[in-house]
Amino acid sequence: MSDQPLKRELFDQVMVPNYAPATMIPVRGEGSRVWDQEGREYIDFAGGIAVTSVGHSHPEMLATLQEQGKKLWHLSNVMTNEPALKLAQQLTAATFADRVFFANSGAEANEAAFKLARRYAHNKFGPEKHEIIAFEQGFHGRTLFTVSVGGQAKYREGFGPAIEGITHLPYNDIAALEAAVSDKTCAIVMEPLQGEGGINAAAPAFAKRVRELCDQYQALLVMDEVQTGVGRLGTLYGYEQLGITPDILTSAKGLGNGFPVAAMLASASVAEHFEVGTHGSTYGGNPLACAIASKVLDLINQPQVLSAINTKSKHFKAGLAAINERYNFCAEIRGSGLLLGCAMNKQYQGQASTFQQAAAEVGLMVLVAGPDVIRMAPSLLIPDTDIDDGLALLEQAVAKVVG
Repeated sequence: MSDQPLKRELFDQVMVPNYAPATMIPVRGEGSRVWDQEGREYIDFAGGIAVTSVGHSHPEMLATLQEQGKKLWHLSNVMTNEPALKLAQQLTAATFADRVFFANSGAEANEAAFKLARRYAHNKFGPEKHEIIAFEQGFHGRTLFTVSVGGQAKYREGFGPAIEGITHLPYNDIAALEAAVSDKTCAIVMEPLQGEGGINAAAPAFAKRVRELCDQYQALLVMDEVQTGVGRLGTLYGYEQLGITPDILTSAKGLGNGFPVAAMLASASVAEHFEVGTHGSTYGGNPLACAIASKVLDLINQPQVLSAINTKSKHFKAGLAAINERYNFCAEIRGSGLLLGCAMNKQYQGQASTFQQAAAEVGLMVLVAGPDVIRMAPSLLIPDTDIDDGLALLEQAVAKVVG
């Protein structure tokens, strides 16, 4: 093999074709900026899909990686390790939860959550209480169980029968929820804000009713905070803003700043139903991942940092609104914290990816959330100067598309 840079064309020769990556290949990042093989600079409003919560190559993250890398990378769960214990202690101290299960991805954390919910109901009430209620446009992962719970049929097509016992309802529809819940319901699964589904926020009254119905029917409330957690919405976890407490919560993405790590959090009375041998993960809770996640929490779970996220959000939204006043391309600016979306108006519906491509051409990385929403999920530590520079590039991209 040569020492020449590997090009995008090689992807089509050696990789399974389930992705369609951009032509440029990033090779270096610092903070909220990225450089490709040609040395071209990009401002990163994508954050690796809400993952790089403290930015690229953060010096304290690098130091943690090097320090733990010299000690232990991996141990089996036949024994525990100090970084896992510290991270679990941090998570339980900062949330409703009493117990933690570690995994490697949001899908795995959700898989564990859904299995635990069914196990809990089976043990306490019997096998008939196994039904799960979830919501349309929800996204919970790509395993067969999590894609079955997810509310987007396109991700289930062609993979055989979906897991049974799952009902999908319109998000924020209290009447539909009241009609569907029953004594057979073991869990209601929701995101405090649907990320992949279009940056749709839960109405507080809806979230409150979900909690009430879970209590009434002895079902568990599972809160998927894979994308919304670890400061993304301006509080450590999004459920805090809704005034309700879940029974199970899942966290990943921003928890590791790009290193694969995830956590399922639960109350002690629920967690005890995962007795020895009922579930596991070979890599989950390994010391390297847990040390990194612990440092992420150290950096983000500070009042001044969380407050700054909300200040940056207002600044970001004001900039998006100013661009929209000039070009009238979106009907609504959605989201909270630094998970934001521009929902296309009727003229540009279905063209979110066109705006995304135009942004890349001028040096800005953004996301989409379906065909109608441009999504932004930058580092939670992004400087205001990078927000302003990125918004200027976004305006250039919008001008190119709108004409």
